[in-house]
Parts: sequence; structure tokens; C-alpha cells
Amino acid sequence: MKKLLVIVAILLVAVLMVMTRPEKDAHKEAMMKAVKEFVDEEADERGFGDNVLTSLGKNIVNKTVETALNAKLKMDDYYLFNTTHVRLKGKDQLLSVGLLGQVITFDKKMLREKLEEAMQSKEEAANEKEAAKQSAKELKQLEKEQKKREKELEKERKRQEKEARKEQKRLEKEAKKRAKESKD
Repeated sequence: MKKLLVIVAILLVAVLMVMTRPEKDAHKEAMMKAVKEFVDEEADERGFGDNVLTSLGKNIVNKTVETALNAKLKMDDYYLFNTTHVRLKGKDQLLSVGLLGQVITFDKKMLREKLEEAMQSKEEAANEKEAAKQSAKELKQLEKEQKKREKELEKERKRQEKEARKEQKRLEKEAKKRAKESKD
């Protein structure tokens, strides 16, 4: 009889676990709550006060993470529980486990590392973009200076040709004048 009770209890717990598995939206909500807490802690840690810019920055980070979660969050269902993960740098990163109606998100340290990596790669991309922009600007300036030098050289060449023609005419005049004087 005890074996039957144990089996029934195990079956009831299994049915309860199957029936109370959280949905993917519950995982997203739990992760967004963890992200919001993390962002708030980071803002406080770094000494950003509660002002419009800080709130705007927090909202941007939250919306960016939410968009990324909507696009990249994958859920694996194991009937008794489920897990979510994202693929980062070619590896699946486990983010949460859901069972008995609860979602357990993993430690803030991992979240902090992943957000810092994302922010760092975004910052590097922005720096690369800025460097490319600066290089393009410098190249444009060099091209402009080169055209200016070419114009100046062309102007100088024309001035020298003009002087050479004047000198040629002066020499021709002098030669005519000498020829005329020698005839007289």
C-alpha cells in the first residue's frame, strides 16, 4: 500500500509540475525584472542621480534588452520544467529555469558580465564607426588640400607662362629696337 501511495504522490507532483510550468512570457518578465534591478543598482553604484537623463538611459537599456530577448530568447520544455537560453558568441547561455509556476533567473554577476560584454562590443563598434568617420573626414580634408595645391600649382604655372610671354615680347621689342637702331 505504501508503494502505491508513493507512486500516486509522485504522479500527482509530476502532474502538478507539468500544469504549473511557466510560459515563455513569465521567463521574459522575470528576466526584465532582473535587468531592471541590475540597471538600477549600476546607476546607483556609479553615482547617477534620479534625473531625466538617467531615466532615459535606463529606459533605453531596458528596451534594448527587451528587444534582444524577444528576438533571441529560446525556450526548452522538459515537461516537468523548462529553461530559457540565448546564443552568445556561438554558445548557448542558460538564463532561467521555470518550475512550479516560478522562474529562477541566474545570478546578477553573469547578467552583469553579459551586459558589459554587449555594451563593450557596442562601444567598440561605435569607436570603430567614429574612427572610420574621422578617417573619411581626414581623407576628404587631404583631398581638398590636394585640389587646392593643384590649383595653386596651375595658377603658378600660368603666371610663369604669362611672365615668360611678357619676357619673350620684351626681348622681341628690344631686338626690333636694336635692329632699327642698327639700320639707322
